[in-house]
Amino acid sequence: MNKSQNNGNEKRTTSPFRRVREEDADPEYLQKMGKNSFENKAGARGSWGEKANADLKFTRGKSFRHEKTKKKRGSYHGGKIDSVNTFSIKFDDSDG
Repeated sequence: MNKSQNNGNEKRTTSPFRRVREEDADPEYLQKMGKNSFENKAGARGSWGEKANADLKFTRGKSFRHEKTKKKRGSYHGGKIDSVNTFSIKFDDSDG
């Protein structure tokens, strides 16, 4: 129902987009994923993203885009870039 059909009198309730509803998600998957934050990532300490996380952690909305663009302009000042290790999660149904 669009605004012209209900004359703008009725207020619709909306819910945020969820790709997977939490009640339909596999509990093993939820446990494996845990909290998806930088602090909970294995091997995150001392990486090049630690300083960026500290600077941008509490930045939200339009100001995040602004601050991110400012960071991209400067030369690299972060920590060691670890291109050898992989810290991704392997799922049972993954290819390969």
